[in-house]
Amino acid sequence: MTHRFPIRVYYEDTDMAGIVYYANYLKYIERARSAWVREMGIDQNGMREEDGVVFAVRRVEADYLSPAKFDDELEVRTTTQAVTGARLVMEQQVVRSEEVLFSAVVTIVCIGEGGTPARLPANIRLILH
Repeated sequence: MTHRFPIRVYYEDTDMAGIVYYANYLKYIERARSAWVREMGIDQNGMREEDGVVFAVRRVEADYLSPAKFDDELEVRTTTQAVTGARLVMEQQVVRSEEVLFSAVVTIVCIGEGGTPARLPANIRLILH
């Protein structure tokens, strides 16, 4: 299943050339992941308080394919590639119409207090499968 999250490019998102500054794509995909997790019913505050763990990005492999510009209507598409006991791997694409502008493979892990690695909580693994 693919999660879809709309984004509009604002002036503040662009650089001197009038195109989306490269780091903002990471913000876009982070917002989309947060919305996706929330829509699945995962309470990240509750996860931290009850399980003592939080999600953390472990790895991002990103490809910048074509620029987005001021006032573009974009969509972030998120799909799960793999869920294990310790990590979640997903593909995220930023598209304009059907043109893929940015693509990333993101690996998410859980960490406990002090940044120590932790397993994904069982209830979260069930939701993600």
